[in-house]
Amino acid sequence: MKPPRIVVMAGSRRAEALSRRVAFACVQALQAAGAEVEHVELADYPAPLYDGDLEAAQGLPDCIVRLQHILHASDGLLVVNPEYNGSVTPLLKNTLDWCSRPNPADRARSGGAVYAGRAAAVVGSSPGALGGMRVLFHVRDILGYLGMQVIPQQLAVAKAGDAVGEDGRLKDGAQQAMLEALAVALADCARRLRA
Repeated sequence: MKPPRIVVMAGSRRAEALSRRVAFACVQALQAAGAEVEHVELADYPAPLYDGDLEAAQGLPDCIVRLQHILHASDGLLVVNPEYNGSVTPLLKNTLDWCSRPNPADRARSGGAVYAGRAAAVVGSSPGALGGMRVLFHVRDILGYLGMQVIPQQLAVAKAGDAVGEDGRLKDGAQQAMLEALAVALADCARRLRA
């Protein structure tokens, strides 16, 4: 059976973003769980702030069309979220919103079709002690409204600046075990939804 294809993205595009470091640990865990992983860097998909008038005048940005195709070809999505004032980053929300828009030239691989019926998981990251716990609920809701099946397993990585070791794994053994269990659950859910 073909391995499930999972897209991993961090909700920040800063070069030193903690969520990007944690995303690399997630990629490794998903690969160990038997998934084929596409690691998406949102810096490679720079879209303007969503504006319906801009969309009507110019259509979807080319970078968003490319990202829609990646999401459509996947079986699931794992988002690593920094916490901005207790909620989701503007970058992540803007990207998810743009990708939810239909492309008249390719309706089958755009709009709701890039999310519906696919598995999703959320991981938080923060330099603080809560690990971005508050953002997880917001992102779960957004992904659910987009038609994704969000698995119950989630992880909040506290003190994320020092959380990932040289080997690309989480230094805290209990958190690494939780990440591995999340990866297995996401890969399994993606397989079942694809069948």
